[in-house]
Amino acid sequence: MSGNSNDLERLRLLDIVSQKGIKTLSREELERLQNLLEQKNYSHDAKAQRSKAKLLKQIAIAIYDYDIKYGNSFKTS
Repeated sequence: MSGNSNDLERLRLLDIVSQKGIKTLSREELERLQNLLEQKNYSHDAKAQRSKAKLLKQIAIAIYDYDIKYGNSFKTS
């Protein structure tokens, strides 16, 4: 059942990204979506696999931008 709830959460977050853009998600939501996408196997569909890779890059950039804007824990002085 948790797999189904993960799928629903992934679809909900993807819907937000498609409707409002990736920048509307919080850092926690970005990390959660990144984790859910990494777990999802799209190897049977090459186009979906390319879209997944592209979205994961956009998520990584959005997380980096969020950290730059609001500060982060990995930055050294």
